[in-house]
Amino acid sequence: MPVMNRRTLLLSLVASTAAAPAAMPAFAQVAALTAQDRADLARIEAYLDTLRSLKSRFLQVAPDGGTAGGTAWLERPGRMRFQYDPPSPLLLVAGAGLVVFHDKELEQTSNIPLGSTPLGILLADHVKLGGNVTVQAIQRLPGQIQVTIYRTASPGDGNLTLVFADDPLSLRQWVVLDAQRKETRVSLFNVELGGHFDQKLFYFVDPRLIGPKYSDPGNGG
Repeated sequence: MPVMNRRTLLLSLVASTAAAPAAMPAFAQVAALTAQDRADLARIEAYLDTLRSLKSRFLQVAPDGGTAGGTAWLERPGRMRFQYDPPSPLLLVAGAGLVVFHDKELEQTSNIPLGSTPLGILLADHVKLGGNVTVQAIQRLPGQIQVTIYRTASPGDGNLTLVFADDPLSLRQWVVLDAQRKETRVSLFNVELGGHFDQKLFYFVDPRLIGPKYSDPGNGG
């Protein structure tokens, strides 16, 4: 995969606000909520409060159309790992309040605060769809419901659309629209709910600092 495509694919997943303007009115256009909207939001909040951990395969589509797959682990609050399938050299780890990006091939590592990313909303201990989070839109399709949200205090960060299968509710996809209005879509499949994971999954350790005996927990080590 070309270097620029790899960088776009990984960084667009969480959409840092570093280059964002102070405000983007397009993100702040909010439709009035109906009684049905409020009822559905209450159902979604209740569902997300029970979604404490999962393991899943994923397919990610970047703004330039590049795709990648791998295994994801999510443990709320604040922890996530995207282990990309070979030959991709990419790794994303969220934990301890940071999102860390590592490109093994380029030997480059960078990090940003989790709280400055749209996905930080999903990884919160309790997801409250109101107050600090604004619901921009709700869309219903046959067997599906989509909720688009953003941080009330910083609409320029971008927004996050959560896509659920309905009846029963089940998180199936999320879409990040960043401050430059570039979209990254992540679809989940073969989802395993619950479980306790090795906490090493959610902390990045540069194997160059550990030596050849280092075993990556994402690969069963």
